[in-house]
Amino acid sequence: MKKTVDEHAARFDEIAADYDDEKSPEYNECVALVLEHASPEPDDTVLDLGCGTGAIALGLAEKADRVVGRDISEGMMDEARRKADERGLDNVEFGQGRFREPNYDGDVDVVTSNFAMHHLSNEEKREAISVIAGLGPRKVVLGDVMFFGEPNPEEPFYSPEVDDPATVGELADAFTDEGYALTAVEMVHEQVGVLVAERL
Repeated sequence: MKKTVDEHAARFDEIAADYDDEKSPEYNECVALVLEHASPEPDDTVLDLGCGTGAIALGLAEKADRVVGRDISEGMMDEARRKADERGLDNVEFGQGRFREPNYDGDVDVVTSNFAMHHLSNEEKREAISVIAGLGPRKVVLGDVMFFGEPNPEEPFYSPEVDDPATVGELADAFTDEGYALTAVEMVHEQVGVLVAERL
């Protein structure tokens, strides 16, 4: 991780109010794909890690029994709570949590994350995926900055000073090492994609 958790949290607290106004087409396509692939059952519990302002959590709350959002930024979660209230959703909750310490120990059927894990180093991503696997979900859906080939250093989709994306292969290995198989790989951009991992 190129910045501390507190530094990342402070940065996202500052931009929380305007975060949804400046999203790229690639980000929006990832949101749509994560929602489509997560496809929870009516009695499922979904854990959304790095939930931000709630794009995934709120989108799944209408289909799942319960959605739990976790983030490091209170400002981002305040926006998510506000939107949940506006929509009258009472089956979604938001609280402090990290990938490697999600602050959640209940049952979970599906884990989602969108545009958050790329802040972790490759070793930290492996630790995070191991923690996620330990929660026992049947499916994990990850939308994120990831490399499908050699990234063009002249046109990075990410911010090299704060982000640390992995290759698709590195992420796939981390999931398979935890007993999951990739059942879908969607390339949105050469540096952005969605992976679906399901229990073997």
